Order: sequence, then C-alpha cells, then structure tokens
Amino acid sequence: MVDVDGVLTDGTLRYSRRGEEGKSFSVRDGLGIRLLREGGVELAVVSGRSSHAVAVRCRELGLRDDLVVLGSRDKAADLDRLEQRLGLDDEVVAAMGDDLPDLPLLRRAAVSACPADAAAEVAGACDVVCSAAGGRGAVREVAELLLRVQGRWGEVVGPWVDPSSAGR
Repeated sequence: MVDVDGVLTDGTLRYSRRGEEGKSFSVRDGLGIRLLREGGVELAVVSGRSSHAVAVRCRELGLRDDLVVLGSRDKAADLDRLEQRLGLDDEVVAAMGDDLPDLPLLRRAAVSACPADAAAEVAGACDVVCSAAGGRGAVREVAELLLRVQGRWGEVVGPWVDPSSAGR
C-alpha cells in the first residue's frame, strides 16, 4: 500500500490557470511498481486527495481500480476494506507513507517504509527510511528491497540484467 502525495510525488501541487491540478511522477517509481506487479505483488494506493492525474497514472501503471482509493478520510478503514478484498491481513502488508495521516497504516503493516523527506514522526515509526525522497525513486527503492527479501529480484529483472535468461 502506498500513499501518493509525498510518496509517488514530491508533494507539490500544481494548478493551471483553469484550476486543473497537475502532478509529477517519477518513471523510476513507475518501474518499481511494474517490477512488483511482475513479481506477483499486488499494489494498492490510498490517498487523502482525489485527483484525476493520480487516477490516470494508476491506470497507466496497470493498477486495479478496486485497489485505488482516492479521497480517503480514514486510511485505516480503507486498509481494512483492501485487506478483506484481497484476503490478507496486516502480517503480509507493506505500507509506505510520508506524513501524519499515514501513521495508522504504517503502524499496522508488517513492513513500513517512508521516503527520505518524510515527517520526523513517520520516519521514527518506519522500519525502512529510504535514501530517495518522495517522487524521486523511493517507491522503486522499496520495490527492490521487497523483491530481494522474497527472493524474486533476479527472476523479475533477469531479462534486463542477463538477456540470456529471458524465457527461462
């Protein structure tokens, strides 16, 4: 489970003259999400803000619509619903957030992570504090860590790292 603003983005909000919101996403984080999905890891997004840009990015990354929660007012309750939908419990959930509203999720997850520029209270509550900032590759960093711990890293990246392993 990942938050959006401050995790998948740098937390900056941009508005056009017509009031349309824009966000910047790291392609490195997008690759991290792709690698997780190829490694058999389901990814959910829970954000306190509703944003068309986020919905578009999540679809572009191939995330399931039923695992994308935008405009959340109670992230812990949303985690309950997502876990029920997937048949999971806290012991197999990894969560990534950057600010105070994410603390209920981070405290429940088996593995908690945050970007390097997360709020001090969040960094203090997390198992992993990334070297990368939000929107600058932190999700990619956690994706690699999770896949390595699960022993799937070589299998997922093998075709790029060792082209002779493709199709094995």
